[in-house]
Amino acid sequence: MQSLLKFITCGSVDDGKSTLIGHMLYDAKLLFADQERALELDSKVGSRNGEIDYSLLLDGLMAEREQGITIDVAYRYFTTERRSFIVADTPGHEEYTRNMAVGASFADLAIILVDASQGVLDQTRRHTRICALMGIKHMVFAVNKMDLIHYEKERYESIRKKIRRLASEFEFDSLCLIPVSATEGDNITKLSDKMQWYQGKPLLTYLEEIDMTDEDDDAGFIMPVQRVNRPDHTFRGFQGQIEAGEICIGDEVTVLPSKETAKIKDIFVTDRQADRAMKGQAVTIQLDREVDVSRGCVLYKDTNIYVSNLFTATLLWMDDQELVSGKNYFLKVGTRVVPATLMKIKYKIDINEGEHIQTDQVLKNEIAVCDISVANKIVFDKFKNNKVLGSFILIDRINNMTSACGVIEHTLRRSENLTWHDMDITREFRAKQKGQKPLTIWFTGLSGAGKSTLVNEVEKRLISMGKHTISLDGDNIRLGLNKNLGFKETDRIENIRRVSEVSKLMNDAGLISLTSFISPYARDRQSAREIIGDCFVEVYVSTPLEECEKRDVKGLYKKGRTGEIPNFTGISSPYEPPENPDIVIDTTGKSIEISVDYIMNALEQFL
Repeated sequence: MQSLLKFITCGSVDDGKSTLIGHMLYDAKLLFADQERALELDSKVGSRNGEIDYSLLLDGLMAEREQGITIDVAYRYFTTERRSFIVADTPGHEEYTRNMAVGASFADLAIILVDASQGVLDQTRRHTRICALMGIKHMVFAVNKMDLIHYEKERYESIRKKIRRLASEFEFDSLCLIPVSATEGDNITKLSDKMQWYQGKPLLTYLEEIDMTDEDDDAGFIMPVQRVNRPDHTFRGFQGQIEAGEICIGDEVTVLPSKETAKIKDIFVTDRQADRAMKGQAVTIQLDREVDVSRGCVLYKDTNIYVSNLFTATLLWMDDQELVSGKNYFLKVGTRVVPATLMKIKYKIDINEGEHIQTDQVLKNEIAVCDISVANKIVFDKFKNNKVLGSFILIDRINNMTSACGVIEHTLRRSENLTWHDMDITREFRAKQKGQKPLTIWFTGLSGAGKSTLVNEVEKRLISMGKHTISLDGDNIRLGLNKNLGFKETDRIENIRRVSEVSKLMNDAGLISLTSFISPYARDRQSAREIIGDCFVEVYVSTPLEECEKRDVKGLYKKGRTGEIPNFTGISSPYEPPENPDIVIDTTGKSIEISVDYIMNALEQFL
């Protein structure tokens, strides 16, 4: 028996994916008697006038059966005399592209169905690109519903040419086209006498015989550390799955990112000691000396992988909110999770022609190439060299939803040429010299809430106490440092990022920095907190919109209501209130003296 084959079925809505796999299992007699009987009974109340509806074997959700579409990924394990299989039946509807990508991430081969009566559709192209993005190298295009076009060879040949043209953009290791009828069973488990012009193999036979030998078995050893096992003071083992190569007792390995070296002292496969271990095995490794290793580190030997904080990646955007430059996420690669910023959208890829389209935003289900920066140097590789260290997901920092999945194309060279220079005169020295604790007091709230007025008066109080301060006002910064930025979401994000970096520099100088910025997005304020560090104090000036609009000192709300100012916060652009600010004050009906007294009392614990 050959090795296990993991494959997916994908394609556009109603191309017959579930029916294809269901009919294959039924004809190959891979069902238990009770499953077969249940299928026959369920089909009597189905949508085929009592005839067997093979899709019911995989479409188990009530909504799937009612609508006749696949929504979630359905996994099925089966075995023939010649091979074992795991199939992921994935949805075709564009709304569920996220689910299709999940299925593709585990597969070695993809069966993309094409409706012979409709030809190659947008979703067919999108799924082909996603399969290529996920590193699938073996493709089967099943031209389905041949019975609806009366098994015409000419129509099949026309579709075949379009598929060949589409597939020519990618470097697939194998490509096969098979005309089938999932409903009637033609060319699924045996050749059809209705298409004698087809000289190839039936689908199941092709899947049983295709050679899936991994050509990268000779690659060097790589193991991302999943867990440090220390049951007592006598044992310290590093656990993970070997992603490439093999390792033996006595071999010297390097730890990244620290670049320390050590030799393998012991290898445990489950609870048994072993002399060697290889790709795919979960192991515990002991080293012959103490080195700095924690979750997210990588042990490697005889290969080249990268340690950097900047790289270019291709990603599939899966979030309902559009992607714009400057947004912050958590990035998970291998066993490491780090804060990340999407620095630049280089271009998005047209799903039809593969053209590169210049853009400043990416919508749901679009594919784009972007530059990404992470907060700390991480270990990664090009996706074409290593799937585990070359693939990642982006996680929304507010709701923890997966926003994108992607693959790393290459590192950015400038990241390797830049090194942070530690100065002899440190923040601590400057703070001690000034006799104060550096802080950033970040005032956020709607326009007209009273932020700038409060910053002005609070700074006076701090100066009277002998503190050394600097104030950064939103309008003042936009008239100077950020005069090149507008008020689109991308510009707002960059505005806050720059101010955060300036505030950090002011804190490094030993100063107390007071900022007055609307900073409407929660993720940007969280990013500011992380850039600035533990000296960040968030003050939410919670004055309601109605009160702010009454004041309207600058006449901005009036212009916002009439549309003269687009993207005006509180009117045509959202403000996301802080969930856990350090200080909250509503200035409605309060004198400036009372408001400042309240803030100064609250600041005592931070000063």
